[in-house]
Order: sequence, then C-alpha cells, then structure tokens
Amino acid sequence: MTDSNPGVEQHDEPTLFRLTVEVGDIDKAFTFYSTLLGVLGRKQAGERYYFTCGSVTLQVLDVSRHHAVAPLPKSLYFTVRDLDAVFVRATRLGCLSTEHVHGQPGGEITVRPWGERSFYADDPWGNSLCFVEAGTIYEG
Repeated sequence: MTDSNPGVEQHDEPTLFRLTVEVGDIDKAFTFYSTLLGVLGRKQAGERYYFTCGSVTLQVLDVSRHHAVAPLPKSLYFTVRDLDAVFVRATRLGCLSTEHVHGQPGGEITVRPWGERSFYADDPWGNSLCFVEAGTIYEG
C-alpha cells in the first residue's frame, strides 16, 4: 500500500503510545493530573507517573533536578465524554486558559469554528491542555 506521497511504501503505520510532559514537582503534578483527568496515575521508576488516556499513556516527568521545565510548544488534546465535568474540575483547580483561540476565550466551553466543543486549560508548568467533547472531534 502507498500513501499520497509517490514512491513512499507504507507497510507498518506507526501508533503513538506515549507522550511526555515535563513538570517541576512530581507530587503536585500527581495531584493536579489525577484531579483534572479523573484517573489515578501509576508511579513509575524515577520521578514520573503514567496516566492512561485511551491507547496513549501520558507520562508526567519531573525534570527539576536536571534542568528547567520545557513546556510543550502546543496543546495536548484529550477527548472526553463529559466535558462539563472536566470543566468543573479545571475551574476548581484554577487552571482555565486565559488565552484566546480564534478570537474566543480558550478557558470557556465553546463550539470552535471547526465544530469541536472544547475548552483549554494550563498546567502549573505552562503545558497547554485542550479537552474536546466526544462526538465533536474534527478529523480533517
């Protein structure tokens, strides 16, 4: 099978299985992500926790002993069945985004121009997180 690029054979489509976000306090990160995501992280060797997010594992890694936290350049996107419940948790954590997305407040539940019902939040280390209601995902 070939993809849209002439001359490129595609035999084994890669599957994304883990993403890493850097944090500066592993205990605070465990509490933050467990609360926001509504799932408990699993402690791993070193200063890290794994959070199961569908078929992808979110690895939260404390790098503070070695270097400054390098926030992700763009948002991580999560699909959730109950967007309103996640929004309540994000509000309680005080982590709703203050940025604007296509002229609309990122920290409010909004139907984006591309049809996704979503909101944005920021973790304490500057990583941007977007939560999208299942059934509204724009797949391009």
